[in-house]
Amino acid sequence: MDLASTTRLIKALGDETRLRLLHLCSLGELSVSEMMEILNMGQSRVSTQLTLLKEVGLLQDRRLGRRSLYSLGPAAKGEPVDSLLAGHSETIEFRDDVAGWEALLQRKEQESKSYFDRVASTFGEQELPGRTWEGLARALLHLAPRARYVDLGIGDGLLTLMLAEVAAQVTAVDLSPEMLSQLQLRAQKRGFSNIRYVEGRIEALPLDDAQFDVAVLSQALHHTDDPQTTLEEARRVLVPGGTLIVIDLLAHNEDWVRERLQHRLLGFTEPELEQRLQQAGFDHVRVSRVARDPSPPHFMTLLATGIASAVPAIHSL
Repeated sequence: MDLASTTRLIKALGDETRLRLLHLCSLGELSVSEMMEILNMGQSRVSTQLTLLKEVGLLQDRRLGRRSLYSLGPAAKGEPVDSLLAGHSETIEFRDDVAGWEALLQRKEQESKSYFDRVASTFGEQELPGRTWEGLARALLHLAPRARYVDLGIGDGLLTLMLAEVAAQVTAVDLSPEMLSQLQLRAQKRGFSNIRYVEGRIEALPLDDAQFDVAVLSQALHHTDDPQTTLEEARRVLVPGGTLIVIDLLAHNEDWVRERLQHRLLGFTEPELEQRLQQAGFDHVRVSRVARDPSPPHFMTLLATGIASAVPAIHSL
């Protein structure tokens, strides 16, 4: 780094607001509106400081639909920025920002939970992107009968019930207690007694390690803010040699699904999904397009499979 670049970097670090923005982005990716909410600052002030931090390489951004998400840039990784942020971790400003960030995560989780609680009783009647019988049927071909399954993010519960027909046991995990309650009612009507119901986040499963033969994520991964951690959690609860099945959407630009259907991500490309599974600790990864919705906007469904390696991965994207 030349002297002029070093001087610009030092100047960029010499401002309280910019340091707080750096600190927030060290916690995780955030949009402008989310940083405004946490810091209780106006858009003009936040955007101006973000632009300066981005110019010197302390922050970087990526487009996600209509939003830009900010994270630490190359110049912020390692010394001296690590020491600078760590040295102020106990200041009242940084503590307040951490509290605001945690409150933001709780609010987003509650919004998602409230949405699924609200629509639980009619969820199966809705036309949802990527939920096609063709995609489900092809996924089921990869399942071995009489195994121990875990269904992560049950949706309307149709797949859970289909699994229960062939499984030794199915563990249904969902954030929404109402979704689980509706599934239990349907299971009782059909006489299933091999389903276990677990309320929890699929990014932090309340389950022990290595207890399932097959893990299924059917149209659930795009509902998470952290798909990599979700995949790593799926790997953790699988026995070595167990199978992961992911059914999700090919990357698209239909931004309306964020508010209307609580999608966090707008699908995945095939290379991205393949890389995520590999980095989560899965071998023999395969990703393919299996179905296209017949009505506009013609969402495409991806099917990804992988085998849990003997040693789980420890690094995320």
